[in-house]
Parts: sequence; C-alpha cells; structure tokens
Amino acid sequence: MRRALAVAAEAGADVPIGAVILGPDGAELAAAHNERELTGDPTAHAELLALRRSAGPAGWRLSDCTLVVTVEPCTMCAGAIVLARVGRVVFGAWEPKTGAAGSLWDVLRDRRLTHRPEVIGGVLPDEASALLRDFFRNHRE
Repeated sequence: MRRALAVAAEAGADVPIGAVILGPDGAELAAAHNERELTGDPTAHAELLALRRSAGPAGWRLSDCTLVVTVEPCTMCAGAIVLARVGRVVFGAWEPKTGAAGSLWDVLRDRRLTHRPEVIGGVLPDEASALLRDFFRNHRE
C-alpha cells in the first residue's frame, strides 16, 4: 500500500489515486496513477492503467496477482478487475459515493459473476484519505 500511496502522490493535476499490480512472487508488475486530466481520457483510472500495463508481462489473466489501490475501485474498475481475473484486491480508503467493493455496490464479490477476487479493504485508510482530502481542499481554493 505504501508503494501505491507514493504512486498516487505523483498524480499532479489528477485525483491522487495510485494502483500497483504485484505478481505471484510479490514483485511489482506495473504501477499507475490516475491520468484523466493528463490524457483527456475518462477511463484513465489508476486501476485500468495498471491492468493494461501488467497484461503483457503477466498475460491478461491475473488470477495469481494482487492489485493494490489507494481507494476502493469504482464500478468501471471493478468490472475490469473481474474480467482480468485478478486474484486479490487490496485497497485503502472506502469510497461511499462510488465504491464497488462493498460501499455503494459490491461488484467484486457479486455471486452472479464468474470470478470473485479476494477483497481486503481499509488498509492504511487514513493515509489514503488524507491524499484525497488535501487534493480537493487545494483544488477548491
């Protein structure tokens, strides 16, 4: 999670969310932060970028991999996580407005889907929340 927080802090003008994909041995396969503002792409969320960047080295099925992300994934990202067959998702701050790993929805553990990763939420939530709080406080000034 500390690595994902460091990646999030590099987001510049984008909302500071960081994601890291770890291989079965714990080695980092890919890391990304949000790039929506940078690229003008509304789908450039940290999770999707990290999934895309890890897919080559690891193949597209990431069942033995772990996604670590600073904030609970949204519905779009949760859907991609399920489709990529990610084995484990670890996230920091809960997101009650858009979260799809237990807050607003629980896409990741929906029994109707063909894949359900292990989900561990609330890891270093204060640090992850502080990044967002500080960003939006400064952004609104």
